[in-house]
Amino acid sequence: AFRRLGPAFNGDKVTGYGFDQQVLEKAGIKRADAFAAVSSGDNSNIIAARVARETFGIQQVVARIYDPGRAEVYQRLGITTVATVKWTADQVLRRILPAGAEPDFRDPSGTIRVDQVPVPEVWVGQRTVDFQTQTQCRIAWIDRLGEGMLPNRESVIQEGDLIHLVMREENAARAYKVIQNGPEESS
Repeated sequence: AFRRLGPAFNGDKVTGYGFDQQVLEKAGIKRADAFAAVSSGDNSNIIAARVARETFGIQQVVARIYDPGRAEVYQRLGITTVATVKWTADQVLRRILPAGAEPDFRDPSGTIRVDQVPVPEVWVGQRTVDFQTQTQCRIAWIDRLGEGMLPNRESVIQEGDLIHLVMREENAARAYKVIQNGPEESS
């Protein structure tokens, strides 16, 4: 695989098993903001993803899984999975790039956008209505444990939720700041 990088590649080249802790440390996982397990083996990818999350505390983790049945099981265990080349590349980038870097959809006028946002831990346990009020966004739906759900007034944000938000383009930067900072304390 290294020979395909070409002569212009100036990054580090690390060999070994992608789930081996020493190999991951040599590759710089302790400085990583995100981790993508995209080897050719489902088992290796899921082990590597779990090691990245559980041993090194990386929250933005994604694993490529070829078997759709396995993918659903891992999704229910809280490991984000992706499949097929084009879709995989898109989903890996969406989970690694900072939230808000690029929306899923933008209306033709460029004023309304739909974004998918992994829920920061600070929002877990908060009501969706409070999230919407404070971010000035609407929750279109939530992906929870591999299934879409429409929130109601009693819905509470849970760990592992992927929220699909509708917002005005002009409010996106403010919304993402509120999302990252967490809920305001009520007086």
